[in-house]
Amino acid sequence: MLSPTVQQFVTEYVKELDAGTAAVFAGAGLSVGAGFVDWTGLLEPIARELGLDSKIEQDHLVALAQYHVNQNGDNRSELHRRLLEEFPACQTPSENHHILARLPIPVYWTTNYDRLIERALEGAGKIPDVKYTKPQLANTKPRRDSVVYKMHGDVEHPDQAVLTKDDYERYATDHAPFVTALSGDLVSRTFLFLGFSFKDPNLDYVLSRIRIHMERNGRRHYCVLRQVQPRDFGSVDEFNYAKIKQGLAIEDLKRFNIKTLLVDDYADITELLRAIQAGYRKRIIFVSGSAEVFGDWEKQDVEEFLVDLGRILVDRDYQIVSGFGWGISNALLSGATEKIYNERKGHFDDFLIVRPFPRYVADPSNRKEIWTRYRQDMIQRAGVALFLFGNKQVNGEIVLADGVVQEFELAQQYGLELVPVGATGFVAEELGKKMFGNLDGRSREYVEAFKRLQEPVERPQELSSRIIEFLDQLNARG
Repeated sequence: MLSPTVQQFVTEYVKELDAGTAAVFAGAGLSVGAGFVDWTGLLEPIARELGLDSKIEQDHLVALAQYHVNQNGDNRSELHRRLLEEFPACQTPSENHHILARLPIPVYWTTNYDRLIERALEGAGKIPDVKYTKPQLANTKPRRDSVVYKMHGDVEHPDQAVLTKDDYERYATDHAPFVTALSGDLVSRTFLFLGFSFKDPNLDYVLSRIRIHMERNGRRHYCVLRQVQPRDFGSVDEFNYAKIKQGLAIEDLKRFNIKTLLVDDYADITELLRAIQAGYRKRIIFVSGSAEVFGDWEKQDVEEFLVDLGRILVDRDYQIVSGFGWGISNALLSGATEKIYNERKGHFDDFLIVRPFPRYVADPSNRKEIWTRYRQDMIQRAGVALFLFGNKQVNGEIVLADGVVQEFELAQQYGLELVPVGATGFVAEELGKKMFGNLDGRSREYVEAFKRLQEPVERPQELSSRIIEFLDQLNARG
């Protein structure tokens, strides 16, 4: 369970995501979970060659790199070789990378040399604009979704990487545009620092300048640190020393308006990121359903209900994602569109994403594969899946819609909140019955609201208030 402090952070960071002002600063600790070494591991062979221990010298790792270059007549080839060996191109992003990539984070900063962030963004169907040289800062990739600033360089260009004391000392001069860009983002965006030790002199320089200029008006940032654990040390005295040192470091970060969130284990970072994802996506609703017939209701009444539901969802600031299900989506989207334009409620895409299925794919097996991927892409965007009706006509007969069943299974797989409106009948009714027997652990209010969605109504218009009541229950839970 997340602590109240972390839960409060999740709420605040979700607001920044909604506003488009969230940012992430990724340190080496974020990539360790993907199989990469941290700085200590990277420099361990080099430290051993110098007769030192990289674990003992954790606070002086940049100096280790410099000592190595000094010992080799300013030759950096061994450092370059270590980079290429330890950061191979075949590595895949961790779950943490994938969660971050699915969130609407416009800016990433990292001191890492690997390509995990950009690879995760590409896997999420996004376009990353990667910057690790000064000329790249002057160019903008068309239709980019996120900018990835790699302030210490890229693994494929080790000769340009920031590694030694010389590199760090010249950074403010040699990479001045990066310092300016980072300073601007730290002033205007809310950062979440992940896997970062705050021992980097370049970041310390930037934070210090901002603190001096902004005084007490600087923006609040957050960092996640693993709390020191007794099992990490050989003696009680070593643990107590490390605990005191970490506490002092946390207090010092407050000077830069950085609030520290402590977790017991690195796995807790994944839980925190999942909570952020769930908090952001709970106001994004995927609407699943199709209807050739409407049971005992008149088509006009159903259309009035759907139009009204579309209006209400937009009015409540939900974003609707729909694959334009037959007999359902046109009325729902009409109500939503009317509300967006009449109320001038901001950008259209903030409230409505419509993805009609590509129906004219000739090869049946290829069509099935494309439709599955199409559904996955839509469903992964949402936090709630709403199921209505679910029937179609096959060879002149009305049958249950297998596509709605598949969408339910995908939504369940991706951890969405499942909301079958069983009162609409057909697949939705079957799903409601299936879920009703498995609501253990849910609150009494949740169960009652869920039950009301399954109970028959005389007119479909009565369902709008019940659906909103249930969604309110989901939001009330956090």
